[in-house]
Amino acid sequence: MRKRTAALGALLTLSVWPLGPAPAAAAEEPGFTVRDPRITEASGLAASRAHAGVYWTHNDSANSPELFAVDGETGETLATVTLAGVEGRDLEAVSVGPDGDVYVGDIGDNLGGTWPQVWIYRFAEPAELADATVEPTVYPVKYADGARDAESLAVHPRTGRVYIVGKTEGGDGLYAGPKELSANGVNTFTRIADIELWATDAAFSPDGTRLAVRSYFGGRMYAWEDGAPREVGRLPVPMQRQGESLAFTPDGRTVLFGSEGEGEEVIARELSGELLPESARQGDEGEDGSGTAGGPEPGASGDGAGRDVDGDTLALGGAGIAIALAVWLAVRGGRRAR
Repeated sequence: MRKRTAALGALLTLSVWPLGPAPAAAAEEPGFTVRDPRITEASGLAASRAHAGVYWTHNDSANSPELFAVDGETGETLATVTLAGVEGRDLEAVSVGPDGDVYVGDIGDNLGGTWPQVWIYRFAEPAELADATVEPTVYPVKYADGARDAESLAVHPRTGRVYIVGKTEGGDGLYAGPKELSANGVNTFTRIADIELWATDAAFSPDGTRLAVRSYFGGRMYAWEDGAPREVGRLPVPMQRQGESLAFTPDGRTVLFGSEGEGEEVIARELSGELLPESARQGDEGEDGSGTAGGPEPGASGDGAGRDVDGDTLALGGAGIAIALAVWLAVRGGRRAR
């Protein structure tokens, strides 16, 4: 599976650059490379609230239910938290709530939406970073309109309400959980909006005014208004081997994008204009009140060199896009994308 994914990444990379000289390198932006050889299928990413510069991540299906606390500068693992008493069938997302608790979504369904019930695990973020085993609170989850695959879970940083985005190739929905999750019964998530992406991860900005959703090839930013999303632009998603995670930095000005694979780079993209959360925009208002502060227009590619992806459309040219998509379909034929 990893060989096929690596081949896809190589062909995608080759297909981006066939028609001319390589562009100038983009400006340096904060990011890191994952150093832990155990982290090979990173499917979630979330900034710690208790430990500055630390990010939580995890592998997905067929791996132990473990969370890794990763240093956002060195990429080294600082601690491993093992979840006791759960199988961890297909961990796909992680988010940190306003209470400082870590929420882990065991919500993947590679069998096409045949699991009638999935789970969310919750544990208190440790005050000290050291290897530990914890027994999380377990919340059974189902969807009001039937079972589905999902890889995106986000906890609102003000209300603590949990949201899940379904994963369907042509787009799916945003689902809201109950105001408070219950460990004593099944928690029903209800569709509140359409999301026109093959979503692989989602995250709220630290101030709760933006919701970012990514797919393999693109992403959208939504303003969060009265408990519902309003699209405001396209995320500057970089080309990655198998992009399955994203997180805001604690100041809300940057989004980090992660990928499955060993030793993968977590790539940072600074936000501007309407993509910025309201708390960040307030300090960036230009003289005309536009809030762009001289940055690129909302939805513009991160470095303008064709390396990033606009929305859910590959930024590839000519025959390259046909090759890339053909390989992608071949990979999907041998492996259900996680």
